[in-house]
Amino acid sequence: MKSEHLNYGLSTAREESYDEQFVINPIPRAVIRPNSYVILDGEWRFTIDSEDLGLVEDWHLGHDYESVASWPGTIEKHIEQARLNDGKSWQNKIVVWYEREFPMPVLADNEANKRNLLQLTFGACGYETRVWLNGNPLRTIEGEEIHTGGYTSFSYELDNNNILPQNNRLTVRIEDAMDADMPRGKQESYVYKRGGIWYQTYTGAIRSVWLESVERNRLRSRLDVVSLVEDNLVRLNLTTRIYDPGLYTIRLNVYKNKGDEIPVTTDSFSLNLEFGQKSQRLVFEIPDAVLWSPENPHRYRLVAELVDEEGYSAQIETNFGLRKIEARGKHIYLNNQSVYLDGILYQPGNASYQEIRRHMYAMKKLGCNLVRIHIAGVDPRIYNLADKIGLLLWVEVPSPHSSNERSRKNHQAELLRMLALIGTHPSVVIWSLYNEDWGAQDIATNPETQNYIIGLYHFMQIAYPQYLVVDNDGWQHISYLGRLKSDLLTVHIYTPDLHNWAKRLEDLQAGQMEGVAAFPLTVGDPFFFRKQVPLIISEWGGFGFADYGGPTDQDDRASQIALFKKELRRHAIAGDVYTQATNIEDERNGIIDFTTGALKVPEGLLGSSNI
Repeated sequence: MKSEHLNYGLSTAREESYDEQFVINPIPRAVIRPNSYVILDGEWRFTIDSEDLGLVEDWHLGHDYESVASWPGTIEKHIEQARLNDGKSWQNKIVVWYEREFPMPVLADNEANKRNLLQLTFGACGYETRVWLNGNPLRTIEGEEIHTGGYTSFSYELDNNNILPQNNRLTVRIEDAMDADMPRGKQESYVYKRGGIWYQTYTGAIRSVWLESVERNRLRSRLDVVSLVEDNLVRLNLTTRIYDPGLYTIRLNVYKNKGDEIPVTTDSFSLNLEFGQKSQRLVFEIPDAVLWSPENPHRYRLVAELVDEEGYSAQIETNFGLRKIEARGKHIYLNNQSVYLDGILYQPGNASYQEIRRHMYAMKKLGCNLVRIHIAGVDPRIYNLADKIGLLLWVEVPSPHSSNERSRKNHQAELLRMLALIGTHPSVVIWSLYNEDWGAQDIATNPETQNYIIGLYHFMQIAYPQYLVVDNDGWQHISYLGRLKSDLLTVHIYTPDLHNWAKRLEDLQAGQMEGVAAFPLTVGDPFFFRKQVPLIISEWGGFGFADYGGPTDQDDRASQIALFKKELRRHAIAGDVYTQATNIEDERNGIIDFTTGALKVPEGLLGSSNI
């Protein structure tokens, strides 16, 4: 395989392109720097450590690898391509090693100084990852020798005064297992085996890895934006990373459009900063702010600078939008206007970003204003794309498959990792903590499980007021003292019979909590609906499931969807999510071609404007 970066000269960071000629492998994150980077994707040496001997035998000091693999890519694909393990996917536990050489990057004159260091970042890798550089173990910025989590990025700062030898060797050990206590979404485990709605694992080197020049004293790529639309205010939470304590100034410039040279607002804040990492909230006003919505997905450009006492500026740039989402009575309000959520369930699986992009545009053509990303870790560029084209996103934490103290600890850690990297995106409006009590199977009977979910719900309300939060999507929502611990009452209803569909919707509207879905809609204390929270049919349809009944061809399916959707809009319901966008493994109920993004049903079919 041929490397994309033969000279390893660092490229200037830039905002990714969404034109048809898509730039391959841009850095997959929302924040960009004016500094430079080199992507280390391409051919790596690869082997399975079937007896888990690599640590004992010090493979990071030198090992004869039996195969090669293209990074990024899944362990499963690498095993298949290398015909290792008889080409069969792994079972129970897997340990693999990757290694490659790279020359010392050529730094620009303004970056080859004591103000800068090199940072190594993995877009996502796991579930457990260890990294060595030239045989020396690395620790993440957070101090981890073993990074856990398979869905978000993590970084290493390279010391030694930023000086690497001319030739360098990067070694990575990845371990994963069918452990039901790990967050895994719908990937198989010891509890739920592959088949039906459970899928093959997608793990390992799943996103790009890159080396970039960053300042020792800088703003990290972790921003959180909360809009106060009535007052044209933005509350910005950012994170400083400091090696040299002292007095710093944070300078903010906000531009209305991408190419503008004159900011619409500017502000500065003086801070005494100690060594280490610190989160800080800043507030600024945007006069006559243009709000973000699916109809007008307007984004402002933010340039944030950390300026030291000598006047040196370390800069980051991102886009954000002002918007407000609320659940009031039986309605959902976006920017103080009632909105109906025309949604679709999306499971990207192992889709490439180019395929994801086609799917997103196709969902918009279907008339959807909402995409529910179903308990999966996804390429973070999906959030940028949704911001740009105007799609609301419902995000879910990949769930464990068992309920105990360890699984809850892992679940919370995964949620916090995701939140830290998604907070700039106006498209993300809803979070689910659990789905159909997977990973919380004892939700109806175990006070520890209920208290954990209640605590997370209250935490999200306070720390992340820009989102609506669902405790357990589908049924068995927690009621405490008659108060629902969820901003939405969500229900999964699968039936191919239109008469039965209409009857269940009538029962829901009337406040019936049992006999409508597979389980009672609430657990804990009695809950009396009385239309006090919005009602969402968050899964329905499924036309195409084996032995499910319903439509037998595409034309019939389109007709049935239209009838079911029309019946939905006759009731006091705030939104719905059709299941689902594309086929995935045994689930053959998609209405978008996975490869091409072509629609299998007419445009606008899921949009309320066509009813």
